Amino acid sequence: MDLSRETLLKLYTTMATIRNFEERGIPETGQRAMSASVHSSAGQEAVPTGICAHLSDEDYIGSTHRGHGHCIAKGVDPKTMMAELFGRATGNNKGKGGSMHIADMSKGMLGTNGVVAASVPLAVGAALTSKLKNLGRVAVAFFGDGGANQGVLHESMNLASVWKLPVIFCCENNGYAESTPVEYALSTANVSDRAAGYNMPGINVDGMDVFAVYDAAGQAVARARAGEGPSLLECRTYRFYGHTVFDNPLSYRTKEEEDHWRARDPLKLFREAVLPLGDITLEELDQIDAEAAQLMEDAIKFADESPLPDPLEIYDDVYVSYPAELLKRGTNMAI
Repeated sequence: MDLSRETLLKLYTTMATIRNFEERGIPETGQRAMSASVHSSAGQEAVPTGICAHLSDEDYIGSTHRGHGHCIAKGVDPKTMMAELFGRATGNNKGKGGSMHIADMSKGMLGTNGVVAASVPLAVGAALTSKLKNLGRVAVAFFGDGGANQGVLHESMNLASVWKLPVIFCCENNGYAESTPVEYALSTANVSDRAAGYNMPGINVDGMDVFAVYDAAGQAVARARAGEGPSLLECRTYRFYGHTVFDNPLSYRTKEEEDHWRARDPLKLFREAVLPLGDITLEELDQIDAEAAQLMEDAIKFADESPLPDPLEIYDDVYVSYPAELLKRGTNMAI
C-alpha cells in the first residue's frame, strides 16, 4: 500500500464522519418531525471518500437524493448540513431545502438532488465551463443504478464524449432502485459495459473497498485533467438501511444478503487492510471514531440552537420578484 499515513487517516476520517452523520443525524431528524425523505448512505462510504480524495474545492460534484456522503467527502460542514436537515436558518440552504437540496458552491458541491439523475447534466455543464475557460477543473456526476436508465444520463455521456469534457460519471450501484433489483432493470451485465457505446473507459470497481475506489478514481481524474475526456466508474456497493426511514428492506431482500454485505463494511475492510501494516494503530482509528461521534453531537446542538427561518424569507431565493406591497402582507397572502 503506497498511500501516505496522512492520506490513510484522511480516508478513514471521512468514512467515519459519513457513517456517524447517517446513523446519528437521520434518527434525530425524524424525532423533530422533519421531512421523511431522508436517505441514508451508510454502507456506501467508500465511494465518495475514494473519489473526492482526488478533488479540491475548485472541482465540482453533482449529487443524488442519497447525497450526505458526497457532501461530507467534498468538505461541506456537517454542522450546517444538520441545520439544513432540521430546517434551520443556519443550514446550507437556509433551512429551505432539506436533505435532498444541500448545496455549497464554495466547496464545488452543486447540490444533492431529489430528481433521479438530474444532477448529471449539471456536472457536465460545470465540466464544459472548466474546458472553455481553461480552469483545469474536473466534475463528478454521481448517480445510482436507478438513474442508469434515465435518458438524460445517456445524452450527457454522449455529449461529454463528443466534446472530451473533464467529467467522471460515477454509478453507485447498491443493487436496488428503491425495491427494484438491478438485475431486473438493467439490459447489460454491468452499468460500466455501456461506456463502450460512448467511446469512454468503463471500469467496474469494488465500491466497498476505499482503496479500489481511490485507485480507479485517481486514474479517471488524471485522464480528465489531461484533456482525454470522460470515464464511467461503476462502484458496486450496498446501502445498509432502507430506501428511506420508512422502508423495510427485508420486504425485498434477504437477511442473508444483508449479512453478506455488512461483513464487507468499508470501515471494517479499511481496518483489516491497514492495521497489520503497523503504521496506524487501533487506538488512532478508535479516536477518529470518537471524534466523529462528538462532531455529530456538536452538529445536533448547533442545529437545535439555530433559529428557524423568518417566514418572509419564503419569498427570497426564488425566480419571482414579489412587489414590496405584497411582502408587507406577510405569509397569509394568497398567491
